[in-house]
Amino acid sequence: MDDTERELDDYSRLVVGVAERLTPRVAALRVRRRSGGRTGEAAGSAVVLTGDGHLLTNAHVVDGARSGEAEFADGTLAQIEVVGRDPLSDLAVVRSDRGIPEPPEFGDADQLKVGSLVVAVGNPLGLAGTVTAGVVSALGRAMPARTRSATRIIEDVIQTDAALNPGNSGGALADSSGRVVGINTAVAGIGVGLAVPVNPTTQRIVYALLHDGRVRRAYLGLVTSPAPLPPVWADRMGRRTALRVVEVVAGSPAAASGIRPGDLVLAVDGEPLGDAQSLQRRLFESAIGRRTEITVLRNGALVDSVAIPGELSD
Repeated sequence: MDDTERELDDYSRLVVGVAERLTPRVAALRVRRRSGGRTGEAAGSAVVLTGDGHLLTNAHVVDGARSGEAEFADGTLAQIEVVGRDPLSDLAVVRSDRGIPEPPEFGDADQLKVGSLVVAVGNPLGLAGTVTAGVVSALGRAMPARTRSATRIIEDVIQTDAALNPGNSGGALADSSGRVVGINTAVAGIGVGLAVPVNPTTQRIVYALLHDGRVRRAYLGLVTSPAPLPPVWADRMGRRTALRVVEVVAGSPAAASGIRPGDLVLAVDGEPLGDAQSLQRRLFESAIGRRTEITVLRNGALVDSVAIPGELSD
């Protein structure tokens, strides 16, 4: 056996090992939902989350549904009810009415690198227990998520070339050790798959869904995008980017604070920000109604504004 054959054999064993650990812990999900006065069926996947019967899936899979069923690779069929869903992260938690397999190990997507091997397990096109493998194509991608009253960017989305098809949504994306590091969420195009990362931010969201059935978020009323800092400020601050304010929603806490379109947001409460995600990580329940100091760069000068975030309503 030459080196190439040996490497392929090692790769095959690794993927098989991950598949054997995960396939029993990823269910095919079927729900009946109402939307716009119509009733229809939807299918997807779900990953066992806890030892007492909770599973993690995508919010869009269970949108408009209250219940459904989950089928596992061993033939176990469980009735499920929706515990909570969060469209702004595209995550949802459902609960089974009976014993299900123990959960897999969950990892931290923040430790992934471009080129890392990943394995996707789900139920695409009705084909239960399907396994595909690939690599992390890119990290830090952004994907818009919308509700009736808000638009948010799902942060740090993982892009992979592991084949994903309809029905994969809600399934597991695992690293080479079999740890779940993402929940497959969308097919962006031929050869492009996206997954919501499993990291400290999403763990916070999942905890809220498990215990409260919803996620409370703070609301500033800013629309921002990453933008380069002027060279003199980049040298002074030791970083190249900040957040440019694209829009300030009329009547919002940000508008009341005096922040203007074109401002570059540098810091919140004295802590530097470099991207949209770093601002969103701060806008959870603990920030609602709390005095928040926002430092911006305006016309070459630093300006401090004070905002009192409200609660984001859906």
